[in-house]
Amino acid sequence: MAKPGLGPDPGGVAAAAVLKRAVELDAESRYQQALVCYQEGIDLLLQVLKGTKDDTKKCNLRKKISDYMDRAENIKKYLDQEKEDGKYHKQIKIEENATGFSYESVFQEYLNETVREVWIEDPYIRTNHQLYNFLRFCEMLIKKPCKVQTIHLLTSLDEGGGRGQQISGLEEIKASLRNHGVLLELEYSSSIHDREIRFNNGWMIKIGRGLDYFKRPQGRFSLGYCDLDLRPCHETTVDIFHNRHTQKI
Repeated sequence: MAKPGLGPDPGGVAAAAVLKRAVELDAESRYQQALVCYQEGIDLLLQVLKGTKDDTKKCNLRKKISDYMDRAENIKKYLDQEKEDGKYHKQIKIEENATGFSYESVFQEYLNETVREVWIEDPYIRTNHQLYNFLRFCEMLIKKPCKVQTIHLLTSLDEGGGRGQQISGLEEIKASLRNHGVLLELEYSSSIHDREIRFNNGWMIKIGRGLDYFKRPQGRFSLGYCDLDLRPCHETTVDIFHNRHTQKI
């Protein structure tokens, strides 16, 4: 599918860039991400159409919009059927020292306004940096478009001298979330080994290293200390599934 020729105006250039990316993702069978880009590109094209006076250009734009809408609708039907059949599976392999894998980059496309409840199973929410990882993840969950009301965390207790810090840190996060109208339910298990995150809209994400897949920053004032998209990662695998039976909307 060719990208549209949209002229030099900023709206057209932006639409062309987004739709070019959509076509690339589509060709790589990364349909969920492609659909997001198609939808964003179509919205940009509609804005360009509103500002276009030339009838010939309008006709060309309407044709391009129609073509992209048809493709987006076909992808949506395919993904819906995959979800219905319980066959949806996407895998992301994060290479050693790779960047660009912040929690927002990995999870954002699966978070929408239907997300009310989240389950996190991760045995290693213990040390100071792991507590900060969990805090960053919670910060992402309370931003729009999510409407999270309850977060369930199942983890293991620190068996060493850090148990007091672990418990007080989690209780502080719990109190802070309460100020935002979100309930954090904490549960501890000595036998937990699996690492997975589930949303009530049916998405399930399994990460080999859990939330702790970032490397230590080189220093307190180095790039990546605050922005996790710039933080190098440990090698790990992210498996994403959709199970309609987990939905509790």
